[in-house]
Amino acid sequence: VQLQASGGGLVQPGGSLRLSCTTSGLTLDNYAIGWFRQAPGKKREGVACINGNDGINDVMAYYVDSAKGRFTISRDNAKNTVYLQMNSLNPEDTAVYYCAVARGSIGSSYYRDYNYWGQGTQVTVSS
Repeated sequence: VQLQASGGGLVQPGGSLRLSCTTSGLTLDNYAIGWFRQAPGKKREGVACINGNDGINDVMAYYVDSAKGRFTISRDNAKNTVYLQMNSLNPEDTAVYYCAVARGSIGSSYYRDYNYWGQGTQVTVSS
């Protein structure tokens, strides 16, 4: 299983970025995918996750409070890609962002629930 995160960069406060996480080696539809971030000197934080399709429950998405209303996670299973649209960015969003595949179809904000990780993409919000 491989994950490739991309789309990071330097953006001014109030700006937007869309991160992409392209996966290979698994049937993406079956798994929850999470986006995490880690700023220098801080713990890795779960930002958003989207559940996989278990054939029973609706596919749900969850966000850390600081991301609600600004970030949107989505998935395109045909492209094996998960996206994180980030709007109204502020300097506190500066971090390395990682995507990860959960152990099953239900995601969480706890990093130990994920067993495959991408390499990270840097997001810097600064004027």
